[in-house]
Amino acid sequence: MFERFTPGARTVVVHAQEHARRLGHHYTGCEHLLLALVSTDQPASSVLREHGVTQTRIEEEIVRLIGLGAGSPPFGSLDRDALASIGIDLDAVCARIEESFGPEALARAGKTGPRGSRPSRLDPRRGIPPGLLRHWRRRRRARHTLLTATTPASPGLHPATGARTTGHIPFTDRAKETLADAVREAQTRHDPHIGTEHLALGLLATKGGLVPSLLSALDASAPALRAAIVDRYRRAD
Repeated sequence: MFERFTPGARTVVVHAQEHARRLGHHYTGCEHLLLALVSTDQPASSVLREHGVTQTRIEEEIVRLIGLGAGSPPFGSLDRDALASIGIDLDAVCARIEESFGPEALARAGKTGPRGSRPSRLDPRRGIPPGLLRHWRRRRRARHTLLTATTPASPGLHPATGARTTGHIPFTDRAKETLADAVREAQTRHDPHIGTEHLALGLLATKGGLVPSLLSALDASAPALRAAIVDRYRRAD
């Protein structure tokens, strides 16, 4: 999915994690996506700011509603949904392997040795089914593609106290659904890419979570914002 994201949209997703980390939250939610979105220089972001949805106001409301986190949890924060359906946290397994044997350990183990040679003890066939290894590699490539944003996130107003969460911060189910909604918005409009405008429309379609509460606190109407964003991009075309 992320390979279709424009550089601007990738930046929003990366910065959402940075904002979550800065605020001491152990997850990346729709509120963090919205905070990152309003901080960019994209047309969709400009529309939001013109209607009073600014970074300062959004961050203040996030802190008012849920507060600042305390920093890193005792055992870190890893994406637990890869194989949750069968009770396996693939990212955690891979992280432990790489911690013990170094970066790219699984990739090295997957290489075919000389005929008749003994398989490496890290050979994925001996610990991880080939299908799951391919799944992990696809996730790794997608994450590498995503983490190409070069501009740092805005420093914001409220750094959390304590040690910051390190590594990948998992997206909430609602945030994942919002990213999927962004893809559907692009498909509906027959756009070959997924841009910040699609992320904005996906966020504005969210019915639960903090986004509706944030917009309500700022006296911003989701339907009005949606219409304004669509109109801005229609005129640009």
